[in-house]
Amino acid sequence: MTTDLIHSDATELAELIRTGKVSSVEVVKAHLDRIDATNPRLNAIVTLADGALKTARAADEELAAGGDVGPLHGVPFTAKDSYDTAGVLTQRGSPIFAGRVPDTDATAVARMKRAGAVLLAKTNLPEFSYWIETDNLLTGRTNNPWDLDRSPGGSSGGESAAIAAGMSPLGLATDLSISVRGPAADTGVVSFKPTHGRIPMTGIWPRAPRRNWHVGPMARSIRDLALAYGVLAGPDGADGFATAPRDFDAGLGASPDRPVRVGWLVDSGLGPTDAEVAATVRAAADALQAAGVRVDAVSIPALERDNPLELWTKLHLMEVKPAFRKVTAGHEDQMFTYSTFLAGMPDTSVEDYVEAEQGVERLRDGFAEYFHQYDVLLLPVTTIPAHEHQLGQFTVDGRTMDAFHVSSTTVPFNVTGHPALSMRFGTSSDGMPIAVQVVATWHAESTVLHIASLLETLSPVRDQHPAL
Repeated sequence: MTTDLIHSDATELAELIRTGKVSSVEVVKAHLDRIDATNPRLNAIVTLADGALKTARAADEELAAGGDVGPLHGVPFTAKDSYDTAGVLTQRGSPIFAGRVPDTDATAVARMKRAGAVLLAKTNLPEFSYWIETDNLLTGRTNNPWDLDRSPGGSSGGESAAIAAGMSPLGLATDLSISVRGPAADTGVVSFKPTHGRIPMTGIWPRAPRRNWHVGPMARSIRDLALAYGVLAGPDGADGFATAPRDFDAGLGASPDRPVRVGWLVDSGLGPTDAEVAATVRAAADALQAAGVRVDAVSIPALERDNPLELWTKLHLMEVKPAFRKVTAGHEDQMFTYSTFLAGMPDTSVEDYVEAEQGVERLRDGFAEYFHQYDVLLLPVTTIPAHEHQLGQFTVDGRTMDAFHVSSTTVPFNVTGHPALSMRFGTSSDGMPIAVQVVATWHAESTVLHIASLLETLSPVRDQHPAL
């Protein structure tokens, strides 16, 4: 029974609890036991939430008393350690914030609790949530459950490793350039970055640059992403970017009245991609076509004209460095890899900054044109499968690339704000998960979830778990 519980998705767990087939205490205990058995090798969980079992007992008592229950009643969840959690350590991956305990929950955490979910633990992240790997001076390095010598990605690598290893069924992550989707791809779970502003950033740090930061769920199934999205999305009266009203379909979405149009690509100006990653995207496109979906190989001229990663870097340096200087002042001996690297980078000139802003506008126009013709874009999540720790550079198709090139296929949708989802659809020759990315136009989350749900039924790698 315990094995079943740690590999069940949140939707199933909620139904089992609601129908009395299992108690919230049993579900929470099963995941706590899994943390005890597995986390020492992974270091994905950095803080257990005091009182999780007590909260689970209260959930069982409320259910027994016939009280109204939310869609996640009694189901445990985890949150990246950049989310404020009332009464629970939130240390942001840095000794500078060691021992920090917030008084209030981030909006996303509060909404999960209101839906009945039980906060189980906080998960590891790189310093300040900035890097493609999960490591820091305070809580150390997180390992990939599929291969301990490899990274689970960053910056939500602790969250992805925890879910992949059965320590959590559902989690809260954040995404600046890759951090929701890349870690999910590296560990074989699913994740969703909705349209920018759909889920408030209130109570999450850092928030600079606000234009690029997104909040999103990570889970074991597409239906869990839809469930969590419905719980999390909507204005909170505090985040000025979270303005879209709750007038959306929070389910898996229905097929439009006309046939869905899907375009797929593996290059189109995004740089070299690992051959096995490219083959997985093609396989997903072929599977959709065989299922009756209209699918075309496409190119997007806007991506070939303006490099999104270069634009992101120029904007990022100008907007993030002041925030980092402020928080690290007087704590220079406690700075880790990325903040040290960033401090040494030259500032972006005003001219380059303005040109980058205009480049982003051209990208948005280019994607608007693309999504006028197609409903969905299918492409890689990361340009290579999960890599070894401390990646400096790598070679793809004879070209040597900087480590951050792994995000060249995710960062376009941070600078434009499009909804994008990561889901596994293949396996590398050395046994690592390979994912595909499903993207739609702004606020078309139901379209993303609809196509992802269809792909999930077609996937050759459903219900595979790391052998831990």
